[in-house]
Amino acid sequence: MALAPHRLRLGLAGTGPAALRRLRALRAAGAEELHVYAGGEDATLAAEAGAALQPTLPGEAELSRLHMLWIAGMPREQFVPLAEAARRLRVLVNVEDEPDYCDFHAVAEIRRGDLLLTVSTGGAAPGLAGAIRRRLEACFPAIWAERVKEAAALRQSWRAQKVPMAEAAQRLEALADERCWLSCPKAN
Repeated sequence: MALAPHRLRLGLAGTGPAALRRLRALRAAGAEELHVYAGGEDATLAAEAGAALQPTLPGEAELSRLHMLWIAGMPREQFVPLAEAARRLRVLVNVEDEPDYCDFHAVAEIRRGDLLLTVSTGGAAPGLAGAIRRRLEACFPAIWAERVKEAAALRQSWRAQKVPMAEAAQRLEALADERCWLSCPKAN
């Protein structure tokens, strides 16, 4: 399942490099209504969060307005009560590197325009997911953003011509084959 982050109210609570990575990933995914709760002095996170920064952790009123909450870089004594409060309020929670506190798992992702490729191990081996992501990056370079635009334009044209969806899919697969779009360097 891929959610549309621009339609959701998202929260990020934490500090340090883990929270900064998550902030960047959420913004890259298109998060528009993002609230960053940094309970502590983290100048880098504060600078990147900008107007989204809240200087304290969220209370129940703030949590109740969120759809999803990421927690990263926080000690256990802080994240456990926060995660439990969010769950009571039916907010989906992800605590980085704590699978028992995750209602969903963050995926290793590659973005090429509208193309989104993801890898997940369900939180069991994030390092492996990252290694697979790096391999996929080599197979799907930046040119894929333009390829997706081209395919989308063809699809729109075919829809206007009332070409059946199954036939349009076959045409796009044939195009990818003719242009060798799906060839990938040999794996080690």
